[in-house]
Amino acid sequence: MPDIPVDQIFAEPIPDLGEFRFDQKVVEVFPDMIKRSVPGYATTIAMIGDLCQRYAQPNSYCYDLGCSLGAATLAMRHNIRAADCSIIGIDSSAAMIERCGQVMAADSGEVAVQLRCADLLEAEIERASVVVLNFTLQFIAEAERQLIIERIYRGMLPGGVLILSEKVHFEQPGHQDLMVELHHNFKRANGYSDLEIAQKRNALDNVLRPETLAQHKQRLSSAGFASADVWFQCFNFASLIAIK
Repeated sequence: MPDIPVDQIFAEPIPDLGEFRFDQKVVEVFPDMIKRSVPGYATTIAMIGDLCQRYAQPNSYCYDLGCSLGAATLAMRHNIRAADCSIIGIDSSAAMIERCGQVMAADSGEVAVQLRCADLLEAEIERASVVVLNFTLQFIAEAERQLIIERIYRGMLPGGVLILSEKVHFEQPGHQDLMVELHHNFKRANGYSDLEIAQKRNALDNVLRPETLAQHKQRLSSAGFASADVWFQCFNFASLIAIK
């Protein structure tokens, strides 16, 4: 296995920080970045595979929306047992889709995978039995999130599931501060400096906009999902399952 490039994007002071973008620099270090930044990420990916094995229906599609380099896509690909079921991965970053295509080409999985570079607001969802939004909705403008969830719901088969993973915000200020502190300690334990933590947080400030779990549940309920609740949480990162 080749060495995974180490994320050092924010290791030195950046005078003109700008907003965080999923560009080629991020693509190069993304596996290291997300492993060292998101607590429980490996568990979330593994369980996406297990849930896909349980809920993927014959003659349906499984969607990975905001697929990045295809970690969730691979987990689904190696766990789907339903006949005539294929995967569609969609991401708005051309750099991510290009590298994801290389990852899929090198993979031994036999389930068909289609990759599309597209805005999620314009993506058509049809005959979906499993839909994954893995740390994706948080990068969408708040005013557009309900439209995306409703579009997903309309395109899903009865009994289909949406797996929604997000960084979340807590209403109680003391608890919010504690979860942020624990998350930063997690990043320090994974080798990030205080400078890296601060610069990345500032770059993400107007790009990643977390909501409360109550807001997510209300949105899913309003869209029509029969049930929606948390199956995994670590600090201020959580994953929900919503069932149509």
